[in-house]
Amino acid sequence: MLTNHAKLMQFFAAANDVSGRKKLQKMIYILQKCDVPFEEKYQFHFYGPYSEELSLRIEELCNLGFIAEEKETKRHYEQYHYAITPDGNAFLQQFQMDMPDMTEQIALLKCKSSRFLELVSTILYFEGLPADEVVEKVHTVKPKQKYTDEELDEAFQFINQIRPVQ
Repeated sequence: MLTNHAKLMQFFAAANDVSGRKKLQKMIYILQKCDVPFEEKYQFHFYGPYSEELSLRIEELCNLGFIAEEKETKRHYEQYHYAITPDGNAFLQQFQMDMPDMTEQIALLKCKSSRFLELVSTILYFEGLPADEVVEKVHTVKPKQKYTDEELDEAFQFINQIRPVQ
């Protein structure tokens, strides 16, 4: 049971902090699609791939005091910020895990907006299809986002950049 929690803790140790629940969901999903061995199950939801398991594990880690969750009230919404705590670092020192180095990938993901990561994760969700069908799916399931051809091209390029060479 704690193995999956420890994997998330390693993510937070490498990320330092993450702003936004949606962004956190997309980052873990994209890393999973990049062969980082996160085991949370995802379903397609309003904002693309979403994992209830991930939400529950984050809540548990917050309740244990290993992850700090800060809520910031913005104009029309609330933004959540997550960071590993000293207790979380101490827990991680007790747990030896063999995880790939994801520092560079996390840095690339943190630089992107939640909207962009929503697009990337949606493309990855439909990755078994030919590229033109993936684009069609994105426009079908995300009509309100009005993704441009340039955004789609950038997302495909980003996927090629962030994925390890097979």
